[in-house]
Amino acid sequence: MKNHLNFALLALTAALSISESALAQDGYSSALLNQKGIFSRDGAEALAEPFRGVATTAGVTEGLFPVRSTGASTAAVQGAAAAFLASLNPRLLSRTQFPIDDPEWRNWSNVDVGIFARHGVSLEEMTAPQKDAAWELLTASLSPAGLDKTRRIIRTEQTLLELNGEPIRYGEEKYYFTIMGIPSSDEPWGWQLDGHHLVINFFVLGDQVVMSPAFWGGEPVRAESGKYAGNIIMQQEQDQGLAFMQSLDAAQQARATLNTEKTRNAPMAAANADNAVLDYEGIAGKDLTSAQKIQLLDLARVYIGNLRDAHAAVTMEDISRHIDNTHFVWVGTTADDAVFFYRIHSPVILIEFDHQNPVGTLQINQPGVPTRDHIHSMVRTPNGNDYGKDYLRQHLETHPH
Repeated sequence: MKNHLNFALLALTAALSISESALAQDGYSSALLNQKGIFSRDGAEALAEPFRGVATTAGVTEGLFPVRSTGASTAAVQGAAAAFLASLNPRLLSRTQFPIDDPEWRNWSNVDVGIFARHGVSLEEMTAPQKDAAWELLTASLSPAGLDKTRRIIRTEQTLLELNGEPIRYGEEKYYFTIMGIPSSDEPWGWQLDGHHLVINFFVLGDQVVMSPAFWGGEPVRAESGKYAGNIIMQQEQDQGLAFMQSLDAAQQARATLNTEKTRNAPMAAANADNAVLDYEGIAGKDLTSAQKIQLLDLARVYIGNLRDAHAAVTMEDISRHIDNTHFVWVGTTADDAVFFYRIHSPVILIEFDHQNPVGTLQINQPGVPTRDHIHSMVRTPNGNDYGKDYLRQHLETHPH
């Protein structure tokens, strides 16, 4: 997939190609507009492809996601979404609510708003009551840990604004909300939060939930100064991933490792990669001890645990059933201070973590060298159920609209 293989390089190019004079201005430079055009065209090309989902070269595996009752109530999420919609005036509502099967689901990116234009309504333009309603939707949908992570990632945007002085690109309220469908107890619907380093797609059908694709990341990882000095993100994902790799014996580490040198951004199934072709690599769960399988599941739970406990438990049950066919991949060394990439990949989950080259912190980090100060992570549901699309397909087959 040309789109997702070039994605990380485009983001770096966007930063490196902007002149020093552009960094302090509020408007667009020609270089920044050019980058905006690149991302717009790349996104349009990806959206033109019919959705299939992330799959191996063997194709999509069918029958992995039956529609069923889980017993995990979605009533609070439904109520919060309805209250959020009720808070919007007609002008904002027309920009914010889309049909359940709208292409807008797939129209997201983890790059900054200056080079990728969003739809929906942003925190920046909401009234205080509307912001409260938006945060209530997040609170009803996410676990306390997921909500805290969301707030911390948003704060990194304020730090980027302070470092770069580009209000057209950075700011802690440049995060956009959309609602797909009509909040319901039995009809499919969902919501999306879209912004720099933070994208959450949240699909609901009855008491089933799919929260993918979901992008969690940020730069700088540690804020050394400014409004949010001391803010820190993504340390558990980093440290627990390294601890798992270090727990493997030498032979297992060799099977997991694709490359011991981490010199560039890893290609990830991020924006524009809904149809990525990705074969299993690394070490399989069947080749782990029982204790190591539990440790690998605990690492996956760090990401799945951004959901509220009841819905996270349902997802973790699905992941656990496929543990023997869950593969773990590593790029980098296993030193305590290593920079690295890892992937957890099974028929029902894809999790990626990467230390990236600096983009918005070129003042404090070496250009072109992956750093622990810039983290990307991606969570997807392979085999056609990102955005809950397989659930939606099954629902429409039995409940034509």
